[in-house]
Formats: sequence, C-alpha cells, structure tokens
Amino acid sequence: MNKIIITVVGKDTVGIIAKVCTYLSEHKVNILDISQTIVQDYFNMMMVVDASGSDVDFDALSEALDGIGQEIGVNIRAQREEIFDSMHRV
Repeated sequence: MNKIIITVVGKDTVGIIAKVCTYLSEHKVNILDISQTIVQDYFNMMMVVDASGSDVDFDALSEALDGIGQEIGVNIRAQREEIFDSMHRV
C-alpha cells in the first residue's frame, strides 16, 4: 500500500472537500480515512489515502493538490506516510 497523508487548512469556503475528493477520484486515489473540522471559520481536514492504484506519481499528485489549494485559497500538503510518521515521532 502506498499511503499518503493529506492536510488541508484555511478559511472555510464552499467546495473544499468536493475539489480535493474529485481530484483524488479522477486519479484513482482511494480515501482510507478522513477527518474534518471547522473552528471559527477555519477549515482543517486530514486524510489518509492509498495511492497504489493511482495513475499519477507522488510528485504530480502533490503539485496538483498544491495548485488546487492555491485556486481555492487553502493550504494543501501531501506527505508520504513514512515521512509524516518520522516527523511526528516523539
């Protein structure tokens, strides 16, 4: 399995989840887990996805998500699971 952690943070607006999920679906990326919350107009979402069946590589996926984030005014970051785990190890 090729797990990727995707985080989305920014001012809440209509369509954030739709834009991200549509892109992932179009490129055969499976969403394994998703959590989102809104705190005083600020949107925060974390997703764990499996990109093993994807038709794009990690770099292209990360770059496209960054572009989507810029388009809708949020920060979208994709990290490989092993990098994410290393960065958040206590």
